[in-house]
Amino acid sequence: MKKRALLWAGLALFASARWTTAEVRVVTEQNTGDSTGAPFRFAKVPAPVENDAAAEATVTVVDGKPDGNSGALSVLTDGKLPADEDQPRANFFFAAGTDGGRLLLDLGRETRIARIGTYSWHGDTRGPQVYTLFGLATNSSLEALQLVRPQDPAGHGWTQLAKVDTRSEERGAGGQHGVVIQDPGAGHLGSFRYLLFDVSPAERRDAFGNTFFSEIDVVGVGQDNSLREIAVKNAFEVFRSADGVYEFALDVSGTPELAEWARSTVIPMAQQWYPRLVALLPSKDYQAPKRVRIVFDPQMRGVAATSGSQVRCAADWFRNNLKGEALGAVFHEFVHVVQQYGRRRNRSPVPGWLTEGIADYIRWFKFEPESKGAEITARNLPRAKYDASYRITGNFLNWVSEKHRADLVPSLNAAIREGRYETGIWKELTGKTLEELGADWRAAMEKAVASAEQAQ
Repeated sequence: MKKRALLWAGLALFASARWTTAEVRVVTEQNTGDSTGAPFRFAKVPAPVENDAAAEATVTVVDGKPDGNSGALSVLTDGKLPADEDQPRANFFFAAGTDGGRLLLDLGRETRIARIGTYSWHGDTRGPQVYTLFGLATNSSLEALQLVRPQDPAGHGWTQLAKVDTRSEERGAGGQHGVVIQDPGAGHLGSFRYLLFDVSPAERRDAFGNTFFSEIDVVGVGQDNSLREIAVKNAFEVFRSADGVYEFALDVSGTPELAEWARSTVIPMAQQWYPRLVALLPSKDYQAPKRVRIVFDPQMRGVAATSGSQVRCAADWFRNNLKGEALGAVFHEFVHVVQQYGRRRNRSPVPGWLTEGIADYIRWFKFEPESKGAEITARNLPRAKYDASYRITGNFLNWVSEKHRADLVPSLNAAIREGRYETGIWKELTGKTLEELGADWRAAMEKAVASAEQAQ
């Protein structure tokens, strides 16, 4: 913990300030650097607190659609903070591909407000905050509280308090963003019961630009002496690769029964294989994430999922598969961390079957070939199509690699990541179209299955 604190003390801390209408001042800061388990501490923006006036407030969506992976609206005022940069359920954010929306915060009574703080955290474009803030007193009509775009709140009795934009080309998007809105001259922003946040995406070049809002603070006049800063619990144990280049942060706080297996099995695999994956899947000017988080989630359904550089594992499934496919499932997700196709240079379509097929090709033919988990047998032959995804596509990729081009998968990976992928690349790389390769592979699999049945 001391090492972590010292590391954060040495981070680059950026701040900017600008005056808005009247004497209202907006101060923004951004923490960048090693973010795992770090606190929201800034030089000029106060740390988030747990017992401010917003703690009892009601938050509703006036306009827009919450993302299906977002946390509940209550995460904005619950006095809790995410423990790392890619924790969707610990943040509120609008749906991917949408133009943000409007949030209404009802304090329950008219309050003289000393300052308002907003906090967000993400490793990439969901970190910055872009919004316009309005305030409204108690005597308000229902119509004024339900204004959807493009209705202008200023024309319905709302007072515009501030415009906020924490984006910076110089600093990049990732990190913790803190904002404080206040009026140093008057000592307060005014008396309001309602606050309206008109939120815009921080990124419009792709669908994943809606901010991960972690907390909203509203501090009333005279509250400062009784405020309690939110403590951030660091649930991660940090391990490093042998060369010190890569970091693996493990969270088994919710699944202590899996802790020993994860430490003794998953971490050694990560330390050995993650650098190999980086070397296996290169492309021009690309750097794979140097920090990977592995979280075993007791509430997650399914098997596992990757978002950015975080791998989430469904605890129930892993408990039941420790002696089976558990380690291979984590390895498959590590391939996705290295792939990073969601951040490719442009948004040319990439088929999902190929993304998953590449991950399973590396898993079944490089990581655990002795398991023969991707063989085509009489049982799965009816489903043997090149675009069947996962292990079947993995088998197809292995066959093409052996028959036509040994570096097929690295070449496809680079094309996808650089936005160059199109079906014509198969002929460019192998001399045959994708359909021709699929037909040849299918015929070879049918012949192999028939031979195996005759031998029995």
